[in-house]
Amino acid sequence: MVRYEAHGAVAVLTIDRPAARNAIDGSVATGMEAAIDQLEADGSAWLGVLTGAGGFFCAGADLKAISAGRGHELRTARGGFGGLVQRERTKPLIAAVEGPALAGGCELALACDLIVASRAASFGLPEVKRSLLAAAGGLFRLPRRLPLNVAMELALTGDPLGAERAHALGLVNALAEPGGALPAALALGGRIAENGPLAVQESRKIVLAATSRDDAALWQASFDAFARLSETEDFKEGPRAFIEKRRPVFKGR
Repeated sequence: MVRYEAHGAVAVLTIDRPAARNAIDGSVATGMEAAIDQLEADGSAWLGVLTGAGGFFCAGADLKAISAGRGHELRTARGGFGGLVQRERTKPLIAAVEGPALAGGCELALACDLIVASRAASFGLPEVKRSLLAAAGGLFRLPRRLPLNVAMELALTGDPLGAERAHALGLVNALAEPGGALPAALALGGRIAENGPLAVQESRKIVLAATSRDDAALWQASFDAFARLSETEDFKEGPRAFIEKRRPVFKGR
């Protein structure tokens, strides 16, 4: 239910359940965990793009599975809901959002590092409309990406946020015309893949830590990351290529 395809140094992970608007059931959750495992183990892939088939990103949890008492199947031991929202990763992940990313679908997008969206996309946590709770990270990740009052409005009303306003508020990194979210995400991924992959991974860790750790810890993390990088081949290749006036050839080691 989750396809894995290589596009050069960028891997594309596609939730492939369009008949159900890519809603998360047990097969999607286990497929997502396997796809993230593959991304992390793939030495030729330096980052990933997560998208959905059929013009939808993800409609959230499969309510039929929940009603049938199979809600536990929508989680994995390492990834949590959808096999992703609690997963520890080293490689960046970009959400390419076409159409609605609602409820758990919005929470999957928020679990990614960057978001590219079609102008026809929308984001929201409508759980309260069914007396449910957005328990897959949305209630604390959304206020980290949006002004607090806007995040509160979305959480309490359950109403969706259009892609253009989401872009204006900083939730979405780049907008594309309908049908263009995946190509735009691949273009952004290509820009990232031009850089040293180990430096990208270390930088990502510090940026993520910035929301929860104090400056002293972040200074130490920065020094430690620099020390690790200084022992790699890529650390030497970057300055050498600059001096020789050529493009660097990074190897991820």
